[in-house]
Amino acid sequence: MKVAAFLGSPRVNGNSEILLNEALRPIREEGHEVTIFRPAVMNISPCLNCGGCDETGVCVVEDEMEKVYDAIREGERFIIASPVFFFGLTAQLKALIDRCQSFWCEKYLLKKPVPEGRNGRKGLLILVGGMKKETGFKCGDATAAAFFRTINVQKHEALFYPQVDAKGAVIKHPTAFNEVMEAGRRLVLRQAQDDRNEGLR
Repeated sequence: MKVAAFLGSPRVNGNSEILLNEALRPIREEGHEVTIFRPAVMNISPCLNCGGCDETGVCVVEDEMEKVYDAIREGERFIIASPVFFFGLTAQLKALIDRCQSFWCEKYLLKKPVPEGRNGRKGLLILVGGMKKETGFKCGDATAAAFFRTINVQKHEALFYPQVDAKGAVIKHPTAFNEVMEAGRRLVLRQAQDDRNEGLR
């Protein structure tokens, strides 16, 4: 399967990147193809709300989002890993998500959702933040859910890690590494196997 991962953090080797790498470890070990997008270092314009994709489902802005669009169409599994900034996803990641308005038009206006593919489409969300309250995580999850549903990912798992702020602090978290690795394994389960596992719970 092809797996597209979106790293929201502008901080190199920060907590989000550490957890993303752990989640990807079992996925890579099983031989799945992984592509990581780092919007903080990409040439991605914010959505201009120009209406250019309303009738075509194709964004008229030409930049590095073309690579993202291709990965979304070809992928079957998707991961978002991000810190929480001011109760939301980072600006860099949000710009990438906003530019998926073209997929929204394609799905809801043109009635042409992205095909699910042979193995269906599933997502994983990993959020890290220094706050104690869950509000920021819920806001970030809502934005991620809107993105996932727009690209025809009908279900996603969400993992939240509060009170993790300093660079690398998540390394000392007692359960985070095992949790994200297991979530990565679950993400790439084939649908039939996934259904059997659901029946065991």
